[in-house]
Amino acid sequence: MEKLLEILSSLYPDIDFKKEKHLMEDRILDSAAVVSIISEIEDEFDVSVSMEYIQPKYFESAETMWEMIEELS
Repeated sequence: MEKLLEILSSLYPDIDFKKEKHLMEDRILDSAAVVSIISEIEDEFDVSVSMEYIQPKYFESAETMWEMIEELS
């Protein structure tokens, strides 16, 4: 989880990923940001994010992203 937080913070330093729980709902992240995050997740964690995971619910918070990574691992 710490590595994910490092990645997210390096991509978007102005967002507090430890605190934010509605990144998509509150429009803090957009589709372009999700594409960037997916690319970083795939590279760093050696997973493939399939189409079924490209949904807002998996990108609402760092925790939901981490749960997705764990499911894909």
